[in-house]
Amino acid sequence: MSRPAFRPLSRCFQGLFPILTLIVLGAALAACSPKYDWRTIMNNDLGYTVDLPAKPGNDRRQISVDGTPMPMSMQTAEAGDAVFAVGTLTLPTDDPQAQRAALDFLKAGLARNVGVPAAASDVQIPLAAGGKVPGVEMRVSGKAGPQQEARTIYARLVARGRHVYQAAIIAARPLPPEQIDQFFGSFQLY
Repeated sequence: MSRPAFRPLSRCFQGLFPILTLIVLGAALAACSPKYDWRTIMNNDLGYTVDLPAKPGNDRRQISVDGTPMPMSMQTAEAGDAVFAVGTLTLPTDDPQAQRAALDFLKAGLARNVGVPAAASDVQIPLAAGGKVPGVEMRVSGKAGPQQEARTIYARLVARGRHVYQAAIIAARPLPPEQIDQFFGSFQLY
């Protein structure tokens, strides 16, 4: 009587080992990366729309630009080690000189947060109805806070009417380009 032909169990799973390894590695990497639950936020009162990676929180405070108090509204959302925010400064007038002063104030403040000089390049900010308005873009890295922790700030600043907008990401480490693009690519003014 002959024995039935069979394969040892280890041979059956031999081809599955690389696949199982990739699945386990993928799950481990997913657990380490922040969750981005992108949602479109339309702020009709302040005139912009943006995608944020989590449910936003809201804050409002008075700041002083060249001695003039102005309200600043913030919508912020956190994902991993990064904060995504849109700040809107409401000016007393839509005068170009007031807009320029507010833009300079915000640029200097962002750079001061990480202890480096403010450097900006020109960028076009899209309008929801079509067209674009000129703005500035910044990327600064340095140390921030009492513990002097590494921070990278990505920002776009633009003035329109009586509002100056600051769309910014503040991150503990550089972010994947697709997350930066998602945020800034979605930022539009009404």
